[in-house]
Formats: sequence, C-alpha cells, structure tokens
Amino acid sequence: MAKELTHRAAELKDLGWSVSDINRYIDLWDYRQRWGAINLEREDRQFLRKAESALPVIKVGKPSIKKPITEKSYFRRIASFLETMNLAESEFASSEGDRGIWPILLEEELRTLSYFQPVLGLPDTLKSKAFTAIREEIILSALNDYKESISNIKFNFSSLLASTNPKVDKNWKPLREIDYDSHDDYPMIKKEYVTAFRKEVRSKTILMIKSTFPSLSDTDKPDPPDDWIPELDS
Repeated sequence: MAKELTHRAAELKDLGWSVSDINRYIDLWDYRQRWGAINLEREDRQFLRKAESALPVIKVGKPSIKKPITEKSYFRRIASFLETMNLAESEFASSEGDRGIWPILLEEELRTLSYFQPVLGLPDTLKSKAFTAIREEIILSALNDYKESISNIKFNFSSLLASTNPKVDKNWKPLREIDYDSHDDYPMIKKEYVTAFRKEVRSKTILMIKSTFPSLSDTDKPDPPDDWIPELDS
C-alpha cells in the first residue's frame, strides 16, 4: 500500500462513517504522524487499523493509459499508405472526381477501425495478415464489375514503404505481396461510380474486420450508419 500524505476522512464519509468516528480517525491519524503509533493506546491503534482497512487500497505505479487507436502501429501503417496514395493522386492527370480504388479501400478500413476500436494487439495483427489476400480479391472484383469505368495509371507500390518517409516504421509489412515491377497498375474509378463502389467496399470491410479480429469476437456494437464520420464521433 502506498503511504498517504494526508488523512482520508472524505473517503470514510463516502463510506457512511459517522461524524464522531471520522473526527476520531483524524485526531488519531494526526497524532500518529507526529508521535508515532507506539504512543497510542491499544484501542486507538485498533480503531485506526479498522478505519484504514475500510479504505480502498492506494495503487502504486503509473496509471495505465490506453493508447488511442490512431497511435497503434497497424492503424498508422494503413493511414501512412493512404496518405502516400492521396499525394500521388494529386499529381495524376486524371479527371476531377475520379478516385483510386486502393485509397477507397484503405479509407473504409480506417473508418471501420475507428468505429469498432479493436485492441490491435498481437492476436489482432497476426490475424490481419489475411487482409492482404482479401484486399486483392476486392480489387479484382472491382476490375471486373466496373471494367468499363476504370482506367489504370502506373504507381510504384514500393513507395509506400520508402525509407525516406519519416512516418514509415521499419517493421511495417508491405500492402501487397507481389512483384511490384509487374504489378504497378493503379486503377482509377470514374467519379459517377465512386459512391456505389464505396458502398460495396464498406460492407465487405466491416465484415472482414468484425469476423477476423479476436478482440471483436464478442462485440454487439451495431454497424456504423452510412453518415458516421470518425472525426465527428465523440
């Protein structure tokens, strides 16, 4: 038990102790601080022990502070990849409103993580390895379903882990397990199909995360409404 620097009469009051007993506790506590417990009568020492045993234990050490999900390595990795892609898109010679399929996928993943708040500890991150293949399946499905509305731009996916980027963690895994030299197509979907595609991605991403992360196995939180935005969530 950590040694208190002052008496804890207020806590005894919260526990329902009488005014007379609280005053006796204060007097005895102060006397012990000045002269030591050895000078107290046996009955008074017993009373002090009774009072102090009724009080909650003072915990020692620093309190445990939960790290926000935005500071978790997995979240920062996806956010960093998204930022790099968005910066690259700003330089593309594409029509206004067209969006990359990959950024939409990552945006929805971050949105779902922000809503459900998984622990993102080791069990979650180990299971998240399955996401690599799932993302590729979603991309292939989009290329087939929206093939008339998609154009491809060349993009160096290895740039997502460029060592020159100060935000990149050396332990982060690549987004894709492919040969970047032969898989550098970056599909862009026309703006009039962005909303429909995002809706499909959203439902698949929510299912992917809820069914994969162990820390969400018992969640009963309903799926986020379509108008839910992480920055506005309190």
